Amino acid sequence: MPRGSKLLPSIGHAASGAGGTVISTLATYPLDLVNTRLKVQRHLRADGSIGPGDGYAGVADAFASIYAGEGGLASFFAGLGADLAKSAADSFLFFLFYTWFRSRRLHARNHAPHLSPLEELAVGAVAGACCKAFTTPVSNVVTRRQTASLMGARSSNSLSSQGRERQQQQQPQHRARDLTFGEIVADMHREKGLLGLWAGYSASLVLTLNPSTTFFLQQFLKRTLVPRHHWDDPGARTTFFLAAVSKVVATSLTYPFQIAKARVQHVSAASALVSRIRGIAGNTIFATVLRIARAEGVRALYDGIGGELLKGFFSHGTTMLSKDIIHRFIVRLYFAILVALQQYPQIRSHILQRTRELREEYLRAPSQTAAGRRGRSGVRYVQNAFSSGQRFAAGIMSSSQRN
Repeated sequence: MPRGSKLLPSIGHAASGAGGTVISTLATYPLDLVNTRLKVQRHLRADGSIGPGDGYAGVADAFASIYAGEGGLASFFAGLGADLAKSAADSFLFFLFYTWFRSRRLHARNHAPHLSPLEELAVGAVAGACCKAFTTPVSNVVTRRQTASLMGARSSNSLSSQGRERQQQQQPQHRARDLTFGEIVADMHREKGLLGLWAGYSASLVLTLNPSTTFFLQQFLKRTLVPRHHWDDPGARTTFFLAAVSKVVATSLTYPFQIAKARVQHVSAASALVSRIRGIAGNTIFATVLRIARAEGVRALYDGIGGELLKGFFSHGTTMLSKDIIHRFIVRLYFAILVALQQYPQIRSHILQRTRELREEYLRAPSQTAAGRRGRSGVRYVQNAFSSGQRFAAGIMSSSQRN
């Protein structure tokens, strides 16, 4: 098959993954904003950026306080536009790299049905590292917008006169949520230089274990709990449940690194916190986690984890469920476009070629079990391809004949 047809699965999964992420981001963004503030408020109290009585007691208190003190529902969506762009790009690039690297690895193993656990984790980590290199600057902007009003709006009512004077001096930075994307980028560049846009990237590299662990667990649970003949289409409820549980487990393992990353990303140059964070940024993320644990206790590494687990459960479950629906639509749309361009006979020859390849793999299979597995895979491939393509072909051709 031509190179373009080999690239199609990667593009299809990337586009559907980005669409699913946009839907889940819209649904869970208020919870994400609350979680970000819970991650950094302990350090803001220690630094003096907010008073001892400021901050939130938990997720419910944060929602109530933000709604009452920062302008109602609109305050829960500060920075939503930038986060949607970042999330869509992050997801698109991750699924693109993940699908491409995984297919290349499977091809290198003579079309093995699945990768080993270590290979699954490695593919996910490499894919995550590649996409984070592109999206870390946008993530830094989003984090700054989400935490700006915590230092500005809430502390204005309880700070001493000296605190109010210092806050007024720091007001340009604390009003980051009122600045445009470009203005925030310019501020970050002025404060820390060009590399400051990638603050927290070392943490992002460690956090690539989160999606890779998530997808590994999802595949493991599917192969363990779902009957073999339903692996290709487990169903909506099963897909949501497996994705959600996998995300919760992965988030529990990597949450301390999320705390460290959020602290590196949110600071402004006007506070004494900057000098500390700049020193932290020069060290490894593991040193940052150890420093937080020694200075504030292990509990500080899990501030706000309840909200993060809740967000991860619904967010990733919604993402994967939406991705499956969008991916099926993209595949069908692809066949419809081929018919409209009168290229259906060409794709049919590609399918027949793939069928012959699968037949050869069937005959070369080393055991009866492997032969049966590859034979069933070939049958499903042909059935799915023809059922998706021929339905659209028949519909479009009959419509053109009526016209």
